[in-house]
Parts: sequence; structure tokens; C-alpha cells
Amino acid sequence: MAVNLHAPDTLLPIAGVRLASVNAGIRYKNRNDLLLIELEPGSHTAAVFTRNAFCAAPVHVCRANLLHSNPRYLLINAGNANAGTGEQGMAAARESCERVAEQGACWAEQVLPFSTGVIGQQLPVDKITAALPEAFSKLEADGWLEASRTIMTTDTVAKAMSRQVEIFGETVTITGIAKGAGMIHPNMATMLSYVATDALIEKEVLQSLLNDVVEETFNCITVDGDTSTNDSLIVMATGSSGIYVGGDGLPAFRQALLEVCLYLAQAIVRDGEGATKFISIDVQGAATRAEARIVGNTVALSPLVKTALFASDPNWGRILAAVGRSQIDALDVSRISIWLGETLLIENGEPAPTYYEELGAAETKRDEINIRIYLGRGEASATTWTCDFSYDYVKINAEYRS
Repeated sequence: MAVNLHAPDTLLPIAGVRLASVNAGIRYKNRNDLLLIELEPGSHTAAVFTRNAFCAAPVHVCRANLLHSNPRYLLINAGNANAGTGEQGMAAARESCERVAEQGACWAEQVLPFSTGVIGQQLPVDKITAALPEAFSKLEADGWLEASRTIMTTDTVAKAMSRQVEIFGETVTITGIAKGAGMIHPNMATMLSYVATDALIEKEVLQSLLNDVVEETFNCITVDGDTSTNDSLIVMATGSSGIYVGGDGLPAFRQALLEVCLYLAQAIVRDGEGATKFISIDVQGAATRAEARIVGNTVALSPLVKTALFASDPNWGRILAAVGRSQIDALDVSRISIWLGETLLIENGEPAPTYYEELGAAETKRDEINIRIYLGRGEASATTWTCDFSYDYVKINAEYRS
């Protein structure tokens, strides 16, 4: 059960975007598993992808196609990652683009393919091809809610959000969806996510904005420390509103895009496989933001910290040990203080005299837990969001392919 997360009842359509969800039977027999997204001509697209060296075939094809032209279609399948599939997998990704291009009257390079699911299995292009006529016939502007469900794998809740912002007295709309619950770690975007807006914005500005926003959102989450082979985050701007958001309009648009991406990123953690606790780790007083992130990630990735919090056990020695092994040069432990919620655990490197076990136990019983760490080295800070490890995390991943 996701931690304080519920699927939205409605999502706002984006002028210039149409979507269709169908069942291709790729892995799931009783639900939609193929999503087609159509962008009107002239739309601009920005993207970030996984840094995993074994990145999936669709990631390779997406990167190549984005160099040639502005995309007209995105094709996303669930249940099969098409990763670790060699040249046959590359051919399958390209053929999928060709089949979409034939029906969409565009070049194959104007199609971006995405896959998520089991690694190491060949993609059944014949099933995708057979489902495409239905997908094209069902394209509609109001298809975002079903799209958010179509891309799910081990997710228990559809992750989606819409936001509107006024710029120069006119309304700009942003709608985004994401999937991800396991194999989540910050090293680009760590999931699949698709965000669209009707704003008018140059492609280079959109890419720069995305690179900036992802560092404050998707690159600040972790569930299990595993960066996937398929991670992709796409932002699409159709320009259909006619509202230009460069120059003075950019800060307001950036804030709205940040809010959507932050919600989606945190939703992934809240729905982490088997999660029962949502955990924020705030590292303050660091020499640099990168240093703060290193410390935050070390704590967030500790199985001992995560299992203790699942058990509501205030075993703060595990937090202290994680901070100490974070490989920060010349870390002076006598300057470090650590809080669990509002409860001071460590003060200037020593057990806080005001601490007693009942205080810590009360903090760890909450379903949303904050760990604050002060390093005493500078003014930089960073926040990492993670979840606990429960029995169900092992069960979900042990049974994933069965």
C-alpha cells in the first residue's frame, strides 16, 4: 500500500497531445500495456535518460532519433524492458518505430520508443504491430488517466498530476505521468515519466530547464539503489496555447514544472515496492550540495536504516554509522548533530543528553519520517527521499518473474 498516495480523479488535457491505451498482450493479459502518444507538428521535446551502461535498446533508439527531428509519436510498452537483448532488441525497437511511422504518416526517426518490464526478454514486435490500428483509432486528448495506468508494472497506484500557472495573465497547463516502484536510484531520472505542456518554449531552453529541474526532483529519490536500464524522462511542449514562457515568464513556468516533477518523483518513493514509510533525509551544513547528497544517499541506501524504520525501531546507531562511512574527506564528527523528527539524537558528535528511547520510538512510528543531519562544514544542503524496506520488498522481487 502506497504511503499517503492516491491516484488522481481527473487530469487536464494538453492541447496538441492525444493519447491511446490498448492491450497488446505483451505480458499482461487483462489490462492495457501499450501507450501511444501523438504530438502535433512543431512540438518541442526535451529528454534525459539512464546512465546505466547496459541501457535498453529503446534508450539507444530514442537518443539517436532525437538528434534528427522533433518527435511526432511516443510508443511505450509495459511488461518487457527490451534491455540486454543485443542486436535483435535494437532491431525490434527500430521496427516498432517503423510500424508507427507507417500509420502516422511520419518518418521512423520521428517516433520515440520506450519499454519497461522484465530485462533480457525479446520484445514481441508482432503483438505491438497488431495493436497499433486500435491505438491510432482511439487517440484522444483526454487519455491521460488511462495512460498513467497503462505504463505501470509493480506500481500499486497510478502516478499523475496536472498544474496550471498564469503567465502574463494567460493560463499555461502542465500534465505529467510517471511509473516506478522498484529499481529506483538517482542517476538521471530512475523511472519512466512523460510531462506535457501547451506552453511555447524553445527546445534548447526546455532541455536546459529539464536538466535543472531533474537535479532537484528525480535525482533526489531512491528506493533500493538500483539504477534501471530503461530510465527516461520526457518533457513535451506543444506551444498550442501561444503563450511564450521564455524571458520573464520562465521563472513561473519553471516553478510549475518543478512542482509536477517533485510530486511525481516523491510519488515513486511513496509507492516503493513494499513501502510502509516515506522518509525525508535533510543534510545541512555541508561544504557543497554534492557532499550533502553523498551523505543523504548513504543513509537512504542503508538496508539497516531502512529495516529499522520499517520496524519502528529507533536504532539511531545505524544512522550515525551511515553518516560516518559516507567517505567525506576530513569529516569532523564533533561538529555533527542528528535529529529524528523533532528529537535530537546526536549533539556535536555525542549522544544528546535530552534523548530517551520513548521519544525516538514515537518518531519512528510515524508513516512519514524526517531525518535531519547537520555536518558543520558550510552552508550547502540537499534532501533525499526514500522509503523503508519491508517483508514485501523481498516477496515482490523474489516473485517478479513467476
